[in-house]
Amino acid sequence: MRLSIISSAVIAALVGFGSTIAIIIAAAHAVGADAAQTTSWVAALCLSMAATSGFLSVRYRIPVVTAWSTPGAALIAASSGISVNAAVGAFLLAGALIVLAAAFKPFGRLIEKIPTAIAAAMLAGILIRFVMAVFESAQGAPKLVLPLVAIFLVARLFNPALAVLAVLFIGLGLAFGNGSAHLPATGIDPSSLVFVPPVFEPTVLIGLGLPLFLVTMASQNLPGFAVLRASGYTPPSRPILAVTGLASVVSALFGAHTSNLAAISAAICTGPDTHPDPRKRWLVGPFYALSYLLFAVFSGGLIALMAALPPELIKTVAGLALMGAFTGALSSALSDEFKRFPAVLTLAVTASGLSLFGIGSAFWGLAAGLVALALDEAALRMRKHP
Repeated sequence: MRLSIISSAVIAALVGFGSTIAIIIAAAHAVGADAAQTTSWVAALCLSMAATSGFLSVRYRIPVVTAWSTPGAALIAASSGISVNAAVGAFLLAGALIVLAAAFKPFGRLIEKIPTAIAAAMLAGILIRFVMAVFESAQGAPKLVLPLVAIFLVARLFNPALAVLAVLFIGLGLAFGNGSAHLPATGIDPSSLVFVPPVFEPTVLIGLGLPLFLVTMASQNLPGFAVLRASGYTPPSRPILAVTGLASVVSALFGAHTSNLAAISAAICTGPDTHPDPRKRWLVGPFYALSYLLFAVFSGGLIALMAALPPELIKTVAGLALMGAFTGALSSALSDEFKRFPAVLTLAVTASGLSLFGIGSAFWGLAAGLVALALDEAALRMRKHP
């Protein structure tokens, strides 16, 4: 046991929670969740992180660190006209599909056949709205937003993982210092879970549930497995997907969206800075789980604190937190020259906010990109074999 085990776990939990909680709150507002449901959403997610990280790390003796789907939360936050009950129905579908991917190899392989460029372009189209919102917010509060952007640009040169956390804490100081934020009047009573009855609306299941599953798999689980493999581990992919999928199904009943493998947080916990002996790094899991248990207990007070902040600060923290994910998605989307046009079409349709027949733009962006790619491949075959 080393102190670095504990510090890595706490830092990873703080980065994961502090840098993206604003996106969760935005997602809850987008589907009309009330204060109790929002608190339940965050508490259920934290309990899911604690249970899955603790169990998987101890069971398989590797540092399995889980997180909530940040791109998935961004997808939910970008939606409109969806009730919280219908959203829960979509969350249940996404969790069930993750379990299905673990249980049936052919289904998992079918998902893997979706071209990386198209999936990444869909993700980039979702995230670009949040990245742009940073600079839109600068118009309303330039003295708050622009210094935070400057701090982010400098901090990321030294530690990209902690840059957003630095922006959050400095932003809190600036907001309270200039009087634009005030401490919430509520106390720090323990949080509680609220059952949210699901409603299964076909258009929401297709327009939100299916894209949420795809985004979670492509932008969270696959990179999470890659981080573990890069650190020399052989993660049991199907059991991990089964556990996180089941946790997603259970937590969805309390308003939470999907749980999955972490990528950035995992990178903090899987390297030699955590422990020089790779066989000892699994010990980070229980301490990471303990950190999220504390977040779960006091999630109501933390949400009240975020609600007391100016919206420009929330948008800035959320947008900067997603900047790295947007950069990675855009790079993957445009890396293959042959698939570049279908990828750009996917990004454009997704970013447009197009909604047809009650189905959101993420689905239509994915569909448009796949159709364009199929046409390009057919034309290439015809040219080769006239």
